[in-house]
Amino acid sequence: MQAITVGWILRQSFANLRGFKDRAMERRLVAILAADVVAYSRLMETDEVGTLEALKATRNNLINPKIAEYHGRVVKLMGDGALVEFASVVGAIQCAVDIQRATSERHEDRPEQNRISFRMGINLGDVIVESDDIYGDGVNIAARLQGMAAPGGICLSGSAFEQVQGKVDAAFEDMGVHQVKNIARPIHIWRWVDNENTTQRQEAASNPVTDRPSLAVLPITNMSDKREYEYLADGLTEDITTLLARIPGFLVVSRNSAFAFKGKALPVRDVAKALGVRYVVEGSLRPVGDRLRITVQLIDAESGSHIWSGRFEHRAEEIEALQDEITLGIAARLEPELAKSEVERIKRRPPSNLDAWAHYQQASGLLSIKGWHRETFEEAVGLLNDAITLDPNFALAHAYLSLLLAVGHIFGLAPSGDDPEHRAIEEAEQAMEIDSQDAAVLGFSGCALCDLGHLDRGITVLERAVEADPSNAQAWVAMGAALIQAGKAKKGVDMLQHGMRISPLDNRLAYWGTVLANALFRLRRVEQAEREARLACKRDDKLYMAKVVLILAEQGRIKEAKRAIAEACRVRPKLSAQDVRSLVGRRGVQILESNGLLARESGETEPRSD
Repeated sequence: MQAITVGWILRQSFANLRGFKDRAMERRLVAILAADVVAYSRLMETDEVGTLEALKATRNNLINPKIAEYHGRVVKLMGDGALVEFASVVGAIQCAVDIQRATSERHEDRPEQNRISFRMGINLGDVIVESDDIYGDGVNIAARLQGMAAPGGICLSGSAFEQVQGKVDAAFEDMGVHQVKNIARPIHIWRWVDNENTTQRQEAASNPVTDRPSLAVLPITNMSDKREYEYLADGLTEDITTLLARIPGFLVVSRNSAFAFKGKALPVRDVAKALGVRYVVEGSLRPVGDRLRITVQLIDAESGSHIWSGRFEHRAEEIEALQDEITLGIAARLEPELAKSEVERIKRRPPSNLDAWAHYQQASGLLSIKGWHRETFEEAVGLLNDAITLDPNFALAHAYLSLLLAVGHIFGLAPSGDDPEHRAIEEAEQAMEIDSQDAAVLGFSGCALCDLGHLDRGITVLERAVEADPSNAQAWVAMGAALIQAGKAKKGVDMLQHGMRISPLDNRLAYWGTVLANALFRLRRVEQAEREARLACKRDDKLYMAKVVLILAEQGRIKEAKRAIAEACRVRPKLSAQDVRSLVGRRGVQILESNGLLARESGETEPRSD
């Protein structure tokens, strides 16, 4: 008897739609729909029989008829996913929208954790057709869009959206320009918004600004009469837009939409209202002697106030060569200012009006504000649990929770209750099951896995994170720390330093610097280790781990080392030998013991500052 799997169900469901004869290789422009079942592994583990029956019923009564109705052709099946070809983009989108709406209705009576849902991506692109299969970037882009879609959602490429404006009964939200894996050029992405009823449409029309943090990068103004500087200004604008579009949770308006305001002297508030955004980035480029000065401002569109401004100056002949470095520097300074502004905005909202994103933002800024204490960890974990309760498919909240639980477990800060190590791994895997493409999700999850000793799996995940987003500082730092654990300290230090360089204003720099200082000490680069530990203490006076590393770096100077121990105990009154060992390892403990900085009492090693 043949084993029944989701692949078998899909093959059977689409068998009657095949029948095309083998064809010679050819090129043609088609609409491609890529789809997969959300959290299929978890569904099968929870209720294998029920999941298979639900999928089979959905296939027979919904998917088959809809694909046939809109003249689609199933190209191939890949595990729990499928690739479908349409001659018309309108047909592809109408088919996808009908299936998503009907699927939601069909499964609303099932328990939430057992509901069937799909993610879909649609692209209009040039493909190579060979026999019944299709290949090429057109297919790859559809697959990437599917991975970026929310459960029950649909993402469209810009080329697909341009063909359907006003032709389908569906609304779409501009998600900005994104760089996706293995595709050289940035892709403009649109997201389907299910405003099926009149009330939703009226609310959307009366409040065009999305609830999500959102911004537009207006064209940088060329304040010289040189044409080549005009191209440079446009290029900088596009590059900044692409980098900011990678910030987790932020919606960045596409370059094309923002460039509609090029050369128009309009109030920022009017531009923001027209684009439906909360923040606006604007700037200028002008020659100053033999140099070029680039000025950038971040503006809160509601109040009109300047949140941040920065100036970058380089020799004119160097600008083109340094364009990538300049845009990365601008984006690195804008990102923390945006996050800080969002946290302040959330603080002004009543607790009853906090959504999943607001809970996540509060949790992410908590440690840097209140310090590394058990109470702080418990508060942050509670906020993330609330975020997940409000939105069980919030992958970023699952991923960040996994990291907090892992770090808390290592340093004895995790809240009491269920086994934090086991739950951290569960949260990391669930986050990646919900969204396996997002660089931030991969960065947090991979770091958690590495921290808990799952180095091979964690490093693989972190490699995917930096491949998806080379500017993901968290992933670079985590991968460096993982390589240090794996005995590749020199390479790990290089990666750690790279991660810290590309995010020079990050609120996690103190913690990252502590890890770097510890690694440098292990490489016997004691002076550098001491310098990094002191800098970490200066960045965050509440970070006891940095003070512990400083003790180790100063172990040759007893008076200074004892002062560092006293400081560490002030921050963490119940500082134990286990705390010391978890950070600097057994060898570090032995070094401190040999210098009389740790004493054995009742069989336990304790810090000694007398």
